[in-house]
Amino acid sequence: MSQAAALPASAVPVVPVRELLPWAVFAGVILLALLYLVGMDQGATSVFSGSMLHEFVHDGRHLLGFPCH
Repeated sequence: MSQAAALPASAVPVVPVRELLPWAVFAGVILLALLYLVGMDQGATSVFSGSMLHEFVHDGRHLLGFPCH
């Protein structure tokens, strides 16, 4: 029997938290904006007038558990 060649261990890249933090904050702001548009718009704190945005995200509201009727 022949011996199989040993494969070199692959190194896992280390990402410093200082490089990851700005991207995490950016993603958090975008997600909060989307949550606002889907969940709270067309209510007392509405930024946009009319019901077009509400109708556009209507099914998403039900999927996330927001009441709208």
